[in-house]
Amino acid sequence: MQSAGLGSLATAQTCKDDFKRDPYLAGSNYVAYPGPKGSLTPAPKGYEPVYLSHYGRHGSRYHIGTVYTNTYALLQRADSANVLTEKGKTLMQQVKMLKDEADGRDGELTELGALQHRQIAGRMYRNFPEIFGKKTHIDAKSTIIIRCILSMENALLQLKGMNPQLEITHDASHHDMYYMNQNADDVYKYKKAAMDSVGTAFEKSHTHPERLMKELFSSDTYWRDSINANSLMHNIYKLAMNVQSSEIRHKLNMTGYFTQQELYDLWQTKNAFWYLTYGPSSYSRGLQPYSQRNLLGKIISEADSCLMLDNCGATLRYGHDTMVMPLTCLLELDDTNRDILDLSTLAEQEWCDYRIFPMACNLQFIFYRSKGAKAGTSDKDSRSKDILVKVLRNENEARLPVATDTWPYYRWSDVKAYYLKKLNDFKKVVY
Repeated sequence: MQSAGLGSLATAQTCKDDFKRDPYLAGSNYVAYPGPKGSLTPAPKGYEPVYLSHYGRHGSRYHIGTVYTNTYALLQRADSANVLTEKGKTLMQQVKMLKDEADGRDGELTELGALQHRQIAGRMYRNFPEIFGKKTHIDAKSTIIIRCILSMENALLQLKGMNPQLEITHDASHHDMYYMNQNADDVYKYKKAAMDSVGTAFEKSHTHPERLMKELFSSDTYWRDSINANSLMHNIYKLAMNVQSSEIRHKLNMTGYFTQQELYDLWQTKNAFWYLTYGPSSYSRGLQPYSQRNLLGKIISEADSCLMLDNCGATLRYGHDTMVMPLTCLLELDDTNRDILDLSTLAEQEWCDYRIFPMACNLQFIFYRSKGAKAGTSDKDSRSKDILVKVLRNENEARLPVATDTWPYYRWSDVKAYYLKKLNDFKKVVY
């Protein structure tokens, strides 16, 4: 599915306009990858790409958990009690279609999810043939979750098909989980306080199920006394939004169960949740982005190692939205690291989750070297100063918190120094 581009930030009104144009964009982290917006800026004269470092979320997937079965069972019970309207019965049948399609596929990659990664890999190859268009080494790693492994394998098959000479190593092991999917309990422990202080109340104040419940149930007494209407509304929203990620999207659209304002409000609850629990919010002490400190450190060290070579290749990593979101904020890409206290103004202050981490979201660090430079010389510092880097956020050129007069290109020595200091300062403050 192709939707509005996610490369730039926008105002709250633009978010509402996005949802009017494409209701599926209200799906928060369920948005299907839209592809890049616009073209890439040519490299500065005399420079060519030599190395690509990447971290990406798995592609579109089925829901995780019991949202299919629980929602269907709830509607079945209401139908047995003869309190479903015709619209409620239609919803029950649609939920059954989704449940049957996803049966035995809890959290697994969909066909669209596989296609997304083949397409992303294909664009990598076409955008940077200097890296992928010759005999070179590609090192790929995935978390141990099957949807991530299959995302990686689809990308690698695409690259190998475009250039059979590529030398590829790939792995998915607990050995690498310390940075691929870091267990950051030291910062995660502040999430609950953030939700308790403002998050739960914000969600409650933006959830208004009365209109929808009256359309689905013929008895007000039943839905008020026998079900959790807020929970049901959010579950229907989740189901409706994830239709875009499976093949059933060709014959089913459930966004019409919600008014435009309801979609906007439901999205706001998700946007606030992600901001509080994985973003830079001071309600969670501004620490959640540092959950990806091991990943950022690994990106830096592996880049320095690969850039020592004449033929640098690429490092590809496949994981989850809960890595891409905080990593984007840790990197301060496109000003995503701001502290916003009033959650109701998140959108108007240009912090919108669906622009950060749709399905298959990815960050690509592209490194450039002067065509006359050789990696095999002995002067390491000289080689480092010659390296330029740019970052693609969902394949769109991003702004970094480092000075440059050649945006979107930055000196790697400046970028590395900024982030290493940030990581070192974090250790000083927390430990």
